Amino acid sequence: MTSIRDRFREALGVGETYRLRLEERDGRLVAAHPNDSSPLDIAVVEGLERLEERPPTEPVTVEIVGRVVDGRVVGRVVSAEREHGSPS
Repeated sequence: MTSIRDRFREALGVGETYRLRLEERDGRLVAAHPNDSSPLDIAVVEGLERLEERPPTEPVTVEIVGRVVDGRVVGRVVSAEREHGSPS
């Protein structure tokens, strides 16, 4: 049986990684959630030491963590490297 909690975690993409463009809002790095069914945007609060700039000028790879802060799901930077084939 699928619970409401399972559906919520699925909509948030907990454990999934996404390539996201971050911006600063209210002193936090945030991104719109790429999953249209997600009720929350993403607050990137972990792995910030991987970033050379805040906010970064290029998209970064973020993993969704199963917590919420300031009304946003928490994300963790897993890679700030440019994707292969991206324009310089």
